[in-house]
Amino acid sequence: MQKSVIDKKQFEAISALFNDQIPFNHVIGLKLELLRYDLVKARFHMRDDLIGNFIHGSLHGGVISTVLDTTGGLAAFMGMQEKMSTMGLEMKLKLFEKLGTIDLRVDYLRPGLGQAFTSSGYALRIGNKVAVTRIELHNEKEDLIAVGTGSYVVS
Repeated sequence: MQKSVIDKKQFEAISALFNDQIPFNHVIGLKLELLRYDLVKARFHMRDDLIGNFIHGSLHGGVISTVLDTTGGLAAFMGMQEKMSTMGLEMKLKLFEKLGTIDLRVDYLRPGLGQAFTSSGYALRIGNKVAVTRIELHNEKEDLIAVGTGSYVVS
C-alpha cells in the first residue's frame, strides 16, 4: 500500500464529513474529488449565484478564497491523519473539531472564468499544533485562477 493512500472506510467517513456535514460546502456546491494523505482535490461548477463580476461572469473573490480555505483545511486535516496513523478512525475524525484557520493568503492570478473549477491542496508542514498548506484553483481548461497558502490550528 502506498504511503499516500487511505483505506476505503476512512475515505467514506471523511467524504461524508466534507460533502454532507459542512453546510457551506452545499452552498458552493463543493464536492470532494480526491482524498489522499499527500493531496486533496475538490470540485464545483459555475452557477449564476457564484458570480462576482456580472459583466464578465467571473467567480466572486469570496468564493475563490472560501474554496481555497476549505481545501487547505482538508489538506491540513489529512496531514494530521497520516501523522496520527496509529489512532483509530473515530479518534482521527475527532481531530476535525480542533481544526481552524489561523491565516490565509490568496493571490488572484486571473479572472475566475469557466464552467467547472478544481481546487487542490497539500501540506507543506504538519506540526504538533499548526499545519501550513499550499492550495491552487484551476478551471476546466487547467488555467490557474488563484493560489493560496493557509495556516491552520490542528490541535
